[in-house]
Amino acid sequence: MNSSPGLCVDAVHLWRGDQHVLRGASLTLKPGELLHLWGPNGTGKTTLLRIICGLLRPEQGMVSWLGRPINQQRSEYQAAMAYVSHETALKGDLTAIENLRYSVGLKRRVSEAELRANLDLTGVNHCADLPVRILSAGQRRRVTMARLLALGATLWLLDEPYTNLDAAGSALMSQLLEQHVGAGGLAVVVAHQELVLGVEVRRMELTA
Repeated sequence: MNSSPGLCVDAVHLWRGDQHVLRGASLTLKPGELLHLWGPNGTGKTTLLRIICGLLRPEQGMVSWLGRPINQQRSEYQAAMAYVSHETALKGDLTAIENLRYSVGLKRRVSEAELRANLDLTGVNHCADLPVRILSAGQRRRVTMARLLALGATLWLLDEPYTNLDAAGSALMSQLLEQHVGAGGLAVVVAHQELVLGVEVRRMELTA
């Protein structure tokens, strides 16, 4: 397995007003590794994830991908990374397949058959042509799982991916994570619960 870090977060600091939210947070992640970010509410887990995906810029520190700062390779990094927030970010008036066609199409060319195959894999192909607004919270989460697969990204950045999933959905999410890192992918997962997977899980606690 490649021993070189794919993702490197070096001494990241971020303030929110007078509050020093992140105090020199650092991590490295190699191909085939999964990092579980955990800690109490308000300790900066989501903030750190948003910095890693490029949505927030730290006051100090740097995020690098394959040895280069992400702000020097925005297009390459965006193509290699998939960020899934704790909100599904689905448009309620569009159908499930339309949501995938739009969001995945922004990153790469994808066929209708591939999108429907991913919805089938996550157990919601029967919802493909239904407006997202009428889907249950668990079904919406499964649609986001299908979107994640369709993006074909190397680096997964997931914020509370088990939210609103039943036991079967949670088992599927765990299986997808296992398959992703088992194939050499990288994943950073924010989750309150312990991650019990069939692959090694590194843990990083953020404290106030």
